[in-house]
Amino acid sequence: MSQLKGMLSLVFICLFLSVKGQDLMVLKSKNLKTDDSVLVFKPAVYNVKVKYPVVYMLHGHSSNFRAWPRLANLQGMADTYNFIVVCPDGLKKSWYVNSPNADSLQYEDFFMKELMPKINNTYKTDKEKVFVTGASMGGFGAMYLFLKHPDVFLSAGSTSGVLNLRYSGFKKTTIAYLLGPYSDENKAFDEFSPVNRLESIKGLNKSLIFDCGTEDYLYIASNQFRKKCDELKIKATYITQPGAHTGSYWSKSIKAHFSFFAELANKS
Repeated sequence: MSQLKGMLSLVFICLFLSVKGQDLMVLKSKNLKTDDSVLVFKPAVYNVKVKYPVVYMLHGHSSNFRAWPRLANLQGMADTYNFIVVCPDGLKKSWYVNSPNADSLQYEDFFMKELMPKINNTYKTDKEKVFVTGASMGGFGAMYLFLKHPDVFLSAGSTSGVLNLRYSGFKKTTIAYLLGPYSDENKAFDEFSPVNRLESIKGLNKSLIFDCGTEDYLYIASNQFRKKCDELKIKATYITQPGAHTGSYWSKSIKAHFSFFAELANKS
């Protein structure tokens, strides 16, 4: 009898997880030299005969793959928009880049060569409708990856993103560890900054979304990014509203990103 109860409990748990549509992956990565935990939300009514748009969500500095699920109802987003939502772990301070320091993390390679193929092989994804967004360090990572690989992503978003690394509060610590000591002469801080990489999508008919609170210390950098988009005639939706560099702001701001991505997905 106890064995039967145990089997019924296991079946109930499996059904519960299936209804919730949430999967936890642990990827062993040669590029990170460690494991990476990835939380995936798929629509509750998931059909293997349908291809789904994918939204990759990157968290901020010092956080992990569970950050976004705590801030936003990602299962609700997946259900509402019929998206697969992927939350990888940025390992607190990877900045989602390949460090010139060979001994450091090669996160971009992990993302493009390990994570994305794994998601595409595991789920029914629409490779023509791939999006990436994030907050703070994750906003930097989302724009950096999008501008580096515009052929892979349909669009990108950034909320309170570090769009110019020279304005980051971590420029002399974790960014310096990846790119070298901070100084005016260290041009890596300019080369890796999204604001200086917008030329890569000039004339490609790409559109993007970004926002920043008016009380955020990165507000100036976001205005620089907007100005550069205007100069290059890049189709950018820029939202500025009251708010600081906080999770409570991101909980509200990220909703506009999903709406923006859904509109693009339905058009293409």
